[in-house]
Amino acid sequence: MGQRKILVVDDEEHILELIKFNLEKNGFEVYTSDDGEKCIEFLSSQEVDLVVLDLMLPGMDGLEVCKKIRRIDGLDKLPIIMLTARGEETDRILGLELGADDYLTKPFSVRELLARIKAVLRRIEDTPRIKNSKVLRVKDLEMDTEKHVVMIKGKVVDLTLKEFELLKILIENRGKVLSRNLLLDEVWGYEYFGETRTVDVHIRHLRKKIGDDESGEYIETIRGVGYKIK
Repeated sequence: MGQRKILVVDDEEHILELIKFNLEKNGFEVYTSDDGEKCIEFLSSQEVDLVVLDLMLPGMDGLEVCKKIRRIDGLDKLPIIMLTARGEETDRILGLELGADDYLTKPFSVRELLARIKAVLRRIEDTPRIKNSKVLRVKDLEMDTEKHVVMIKGKVVDLTLKEFELLKILIENRGKVLSRNLLLDEVWGYEYFGETRTVDVHIRHLRKKIGDDESGEYIETIRGVGYKIK
């Protein structure tokens, strides 16, 4: 596999230099941008493996950039790690709901950023390695783990990678209560330094997509513990 390409978008020059230096030292090919519009233009012509995106950008902010990336054909699954100096939980949750894969709050540890980048890229590498077709079923929900397809009553549901993995582990452990910490560890693939609220955000999104947000037919919340498939 060739050198992984990463685009770092931040309007603070010293942050760009710090991240670029450390990523290149760890074998990545790094591109930088200090502007949201330039980021979109760059991604329209240049292929990268992951984007590190600052929330507070001049003009088009990181949330809008994230939203636009997810609307571009071929970039809807591009991994995005969001950087934010904001402390409000709602901003972090909004970023995740718009399609960001992860977030880090400034000031952050470069080692932590590296760990998260490597974990996201590792998941991408591991995904195609499933060899045996396996169809999981729960009532009207059907999941093909080889084709990476989920259907409800025969209709395909478009899930993100994390939503798919969350649903998969819940179905494979049907009837068992899985804690938020266990889900973080299994789905994110490393010791997550953020809040278990991340799991709740993705579960809520997943429920909405499979039509379970009102009926509660598939995923049950176990208050104070985690989730299970009924």
